[in-house]
Amino acid sequence: MGRHSLPHQPVRRAGRAGSPRRRRIAIAVSLVLAVTAGAGIAVGSGLLSFAGPCERAPVRVDLVASPDIAPALRAVADRARRDQVTSDGRCLDVRVEARENYKVADLLAAGTAVPDFQIWVPDSDVWVDRATTASGGVALTPAGNVAGSPVTLAAVPASARALGWPRKTYTWAGLAAMATETDRLLLGSADPARSATGLLALSSISESSRQEAPKSDTRTAATAELLTRRVSDTDAQVLRTLAADEPAGGEPPGDDSAGDDSAGNDSGDAKGAPRPNEAVLLSEQAAYAHNSAGDGSPNLSLFYPTDGAPALDYPYNLVDVTKLTTDQSRAAMRFMLLLGEKSSYRTLERHGFRVADAAQSRVPAALVRTAGGRSPQPFAAGDTAPPSSEAVQQALGLWTVTVQSARLTTVVDASASMTAPVPGRKGQSRMEVTKASLLEALATFTHEDEIGLWEFSTRLDGSKDYRKLTETVRLGAPVKGRTHRERLSDAITALKPIPDGDTGLYDTALAAYKEAQAGYVQGKFNAVVLLTDGSNQDDDGISRGELIERLRDLVDPGRPVPLIAIAVGPDADRREVDQIAGAAEGAGYEVSDPADIRAVILRAIMAVGHLHES
Repeated sequence: MGRHSLPHQPVRRAGRAGSPRRRRIAIAVSLVLAVTAGAGIAVGSGLLSFAGPCERAPVRVDLVASPDIAPALRAVADRARRDQVTSDGRCLDVRVEARENYKVADLLAAGTAVPDFQIWVPDSDVWVDRATTASGGVALTPAGNVAGSPVTLAAVPASARALGWPRKTYTWAGLAAMATETDRLLLGSADPARSATGLLALSSISESSRQEAPKSDTRTAATAELLTRRVSDTDAQVLRTLAADEPAGGEPPGDDSAGDDSAGNDSGDAKGAPRPNEAVLLSEQAAYAHNSAGDGSPNLSLFYPTDGAPALDYPYNLVDVTKLTTDQSRAAMRFMLLLGEKSSYRTLERHGFRVADAAQSRVPAALVRTAGGRSPQPFAAGDTAPPSSEAVQQALGLWTVTVQSARLTTVVDASASMTAPVPGRKGQSRMEVTKASLLEALATFTHEDEIGLWEFSTRLDGSKDYRKLTETVRLGAPVKGRTHRERLSDAITALKPIPDGDTGLYDTALAAYKEAQAGYVQGKFNAVVLLTDGSNQDDDGISRGELIERLRDLVDPGRPVPLIAIAVGPDADRREVDQIAGAAEGAGYEVSDPADIRAVILRAIMAVGHLHES
């Protein structure tokens, strides 16, 4: 191979467009100064004078970091102690501890315990979003990014060659197709609910597949289904699932012909033990660490998808900054700036990370080569936007319902107001756009998911404000020569607003919740999804206060059935749906355009389903 120049490669962040790191640091410095003492006091006290010997006892701050970057941060912290780096005359004593990102995010989101650390550096902003989305969580102050590492597909040598590496390149959708449609690749991943690498890759597959076939989630769902059979709990564990060497006897990668039961469970021997993975979704840094280990394992080869590799972005966050002492805030700021110095960049690169500063972001050729990157793989491409935050949330929702099949009672407002036109939708009514979005959502669920359909207005069935259109049963269940999925699709298509019908919201919500709870199925994600475009208009029914009280009384922690309430359009009362959903330990959402319902349902399943995991 000839020489190839390596252009500048700014690290791309997942779902957020960021300004250069120095600007973010300046903003964070201003925030810290304002919170702790004010800029005038800071300057007067010598906060910005970092040189000189330690004048008093060291100031200790505790930093919790993603396990992959913790060793590099610990090396910088150790060097700072040896060199007596100071903040306001006191030596820095930064203690670095590695913790799993998802566990820290859950701790901060719960807000029930006081964190025992002042700085948090997860591997991705997806964890910051998870920690801060819920109300009542611990506040985080972003202060820039420490490093970056693109997400790739890493293959063992035989599989890489079979896929044409390094000359042949693929989109994310193309790589997924190799695993799901051609049986040419046994692909594994860390759990996307616990791994930003797995989640960002799944999001990218979804986005890439939609580019090739708009509004189609078939390949994403197939990939998620495949990964559930070959998933590992963490990024460290997924590396241990890789094949140790070339396939025995020259078998082509992905050929499961050896073994009677291999087609059903990816196994390769008579005992049904799963065959090792031939490729995994992995960060460049993890591949670098694997290839550098010198433990006799074959080096991995990296595929960088042509439609963009999202990057782990290692955000630096101050934790509950109002609770930090002045000395802790200043020390945290000092360490943040220390990580932006050239010596720290060298430390990060020695551990396989790309540095985050745009001015220093030329891709290190030695790093890429050690990790398994080769031209013409587009390892230096940097102009493709990463998956949006919404796409990431949808992918996680899809993963949730794939791993734990769902049982949803879907309740749709059929009041007369659903005839109102949707702005920008060429005369389509709220009901028409809602139906289209529900049909798109239906395509996301598997044959094992159970979905039922109700409609409501006022006095639809005698004195009842609601009417059951289909039972909540498996989508794959046979119904008079057809499947329940087909029958449900027809029922959604047939939904029509009721002329002069009002909104009997409260009675309907209570009845749907009681029936869903009575039909609770252990091992599934049970929920009620209620869509309404207005407030309750049934004066003959129960009051809001009575509904909330009765829902709270019905909640059973052993049989959780969260209520997901979605306010549709400008006439819906978001505060009302929040209160109703909250009483049943669910969540309220609002969409101005019914076309967004599909995305919100998946996002809600992710958020609420995560809270109710056993």
